[in-house]
Amino acid sequence: MDEIDESKQLVLQIGSALKRYRKEKNMSLDDLAESTGVSKLTLGNIERGETNPTLAIIWKISKGISLPLLALFKTEDPVSLYRAGEGLRFSNDQKNWSIEPVFKNAGSDIEMCRAYLQPNSSYHPEGHHVNTTEIATVMTGSIEIQVNGERYTLNQYDTISFRADSPHSYTNNSNSETVLHIALKYGF
Repeated sequence: MDEIDESKQLVLQIGSALKRYRKEKNMSLDDLAESTGVSKLTLGNIERGETNPTLAIIWKISKGISLPLLALFKTEDPVSLYRAGEGLRFSNDQKNWSIEPVFKNAGSDIEMCRAYLQPNSSYHPEGHHVNTTEIATVMTGSIEIQVNGERYTLNQYDTISFRADSPHSYTNNSNSETVLHIALKYGF
């Protein structure tokens, strides 16, 4: 499957998952818009597969309805293989932080992804779902992570765990890309 077909398939999958969730919860598009802070028009376009939502929009939807982000990408395949650099990849608006979801069919309370932070840059995520734990392991490079105002320097294979609904950020002060493995454990 070429990249265009794969992207369109993904857009349709997200829309279908969102619509299925909304119907299961007996929500109207107005209800969903109120819960997520995303316009009814945008949500309708996503459900119909007519737009490719940004990571920020998908995250807003996920957080607004207390649904793990990767639940919108869930598949029913009994075996899943995700090779680095070959699958789905989302970037923030500044293009200095990107993630590759891993194990989209994992249980509904755990998500895993590979994250990439470009040289000499920082990423300040929005607060995660309440009672979420974030576990980050540095795979290549080094990184400074700030959690609740305290700074931690991690080198290759170091791991940190913290409450992800608290203020935190990632800073790469090196001249090389830093690669992280991140797991999110939801507490809902």
